[in-house]
Amino acid sequence: MNENIAKVKAGTSLLTKDDIYLYKEGSHFRLYNKMGSHTMMVEGVEGTLFSVWAPNAAKVSVIGNFNGWDNDSHPLSLRPDGSGIWEGFIGGVLEGSLYKYHIVSKVNNYEVDKGDPYGFYWQMPSKSGTASVVWDLGYKWGDDEWMKTRVKANSLDAPMSIYEVHLGSWQRVPEENARFLTYTEMATKLVEYVKEMGFTHVELMPIMEHPFYGSWGYQNVGYFAPTSRYGTPQDFMYLVDHLHQNGIGVILDWVPAQFPADEHGLAYFDGTHLYEHEDPRKGIHPDWKSDIFNYGRYETQGFLISSALFWLDKYHIDGLRVDAVASMLYLDYSRKEGEWIPNKYGGRENLEAISFLRRLNYTVYENYPDVQTFAEESTAWPMVSRPTYAGGLGFGMKWNMGWMHDTLSYFSQDPVYRKYHHGELTFSLLYAFQENFVLSLSHDEVVYGKRSLLDKMPGDEWQKFANLRLLLGYMYVHPGKKLLFMGMEFGQWKEWSHDASLDWNLLKSPRHKGIQQWTHDLNNLYRREPGLYEKDFTPDGFEWIDFHDWEKSVISFLRKGKDPKDTLLVVCNFTPIPRYNYTIGVHSGGFWKEMLNSDAKEYGGSGMGNLGEVEAKPDNTVSLTLPPLGVVIFKHIGIKSEALGHSA
Repeated sequence: MNENIAKVKAGTSLLTKDDIYLYKEGSHFRLYNKMGSHTMMVEGVEGTLFSVWAPNAAKVSVIGNFNGWDNDSHPLSLRPDGSGIWEGFIGGVLEGSLYKYHIVSKVNNYEVDKGDPYGFYWQMPSKSGTASVVWDLGYKWGDDEWMKTRVKANSLDAPMSIYEVHLGSWQRVPEENARFLTYTEMATKLVEYVKEMGFTHVELMPIMEHPFYGSWGYQNVGYFAPTSRYGTPQDFMYLVDHLHQNGIGVILDWVPAQFPADEHGLAYFDGTHLYEHEDPRKGIHPDWKSDIFNYGRYETQGFLISSALFWLDKYHIDGLRVDAVASMLYLDYSRKEGEWIPNKYGGRENLEAISFLRRLNYTVYENYPDVQTFAEESTAWPMVSRPTYAGGLGFGMKWNMGWMHDTLSYFSQDPVYRKYHHGELTFSLLYAFQENFVLSLSHDEVVYGKRSLLDKMPGDEWQKFANLRLLLGYMYVHPGKKLLFMGMEFGQWKEWSHDASLDWNLLKSPRHKGIQQWTHDLNNLYRREPGLYEKDFTPDGFEWIDFHDWEKSVISFLRKGKDPKDTLLVVCNFTPIPRYNYTIGVHSGGFWKEMLNSDAKEYGGSGMGNLGEVEAKPDNTVSLTLPPLGVVIFKHIGIKSEALGHSA
């Protein structure tokens, strides 16, 4: 034992009577400022104040590398106010010290060593490395300008092109046994790439500490700690800071739907089911064999909402994407008859989870009105992205899983048969404005045998690349914000693997380089043209010209901004057959400039197009050349243009 480490000093606390009152009623949402471990000076002695909730414990002590992991050296004291919180100050325990809570339960003769639920930093995950680390979160931010103006970048009428990233497999260092990039290395490489490609935001798959790397971060133990695999908390702050200084927003995956049963985590924390339901019909997730939070318990609500606010507060995060919302909303999710418990009205809706999600979103927007929350919700639950005061769940946006499934199903068809599946292409516009949708082509679509996006495409190699360009173009012109998983932007051939880097060497191939250039130009056009983003969530931002031409598998429509001058004409040909003299009606005479053409040679296409622009006839029709498996985008310019767009 380190003789410089003092015994526990009782009576020191960050928690006031008001804190305890709010804690008990589930209304304390800044618990990270009070609970866990906090370095401080007490009576001239530097040390750390520890605080943990364990109401069913008979004894709680702090063990660590400072006391030889001795269960008896530093016992904490139970507060006398019925909160179930144990606390105490230990002098000489400084930043960087490893620690756990040794808990002796009142029931079942249960003893266990637990990491800190509110810990800011954890050991590098390993079989033996599961301790929390005393850490201070001090950092000098340089993103003041972004924070002052980010409401514009995060608003519903702003362009939002999201690049989804798994930090451990975006890029690795082959010279050093394919090790991970660190947060600080990412701040150079990832930021430079995302900025060059024109994405507006990055979405990071869960970076909260997780013991099993293969869970991709969706099995959290550290709800207040970025994983130590890539560096320290300050290193992660530096990454976020650098993204912001380059005008790029940061969205985090956040997982309140489940947590793993690892012994050092939240499960069975004090010998009882503290954070989770006791009954496995409510407390065990049948798909992931993980635990489900008890959303009806006030202390659990405070814990989770505090976690959400923590990332927005301490790490300047711009948005939270809430994972697996559908599994939270339904009591019978993935369960057979008899394996679930109905609510008090006999229904399948999880009333406690619904109340929690509404409270979460209300609290986030009340405190941070310039951020967004996103729901991954895969059912037709109504009003997910509508305000809580109107009866909605209160999310800012919702992933459009229906669009994703129908669109990928359509594109998987041989073009010969696509005319029989035309409805899969057009159906999304029947409900496109019922929610604030994000069109998501995420990591979930390129794992577990689903194949990569490029490999899903039918036809020979040329057609696969043309189809992928068409799919990406169609996504960018369809109403809704955009999300693209890493690797899709240059046509990754293989399925995504979390254990390997993306295949960056593919960019030596002109066809892959062409896909990357196409994505780059789509991002730039998207950000430049208000007609593609200002009215994503209102019907007056979209108008069909013709969706009936199922025989030729062609659709045409207008995208509109707030200014009529920002109207764009989009025509898609979903077959490899070129269409010459294809006539459609337009609202305005004069010239229409061809802004982008996915069949341009610079993208790997055949070079078929409209020579940069077309002129409407007196009857307000235009006669177009539609390239094979191509999308062409026009803008009305009225008078003769000297500049040509990307065309043959």
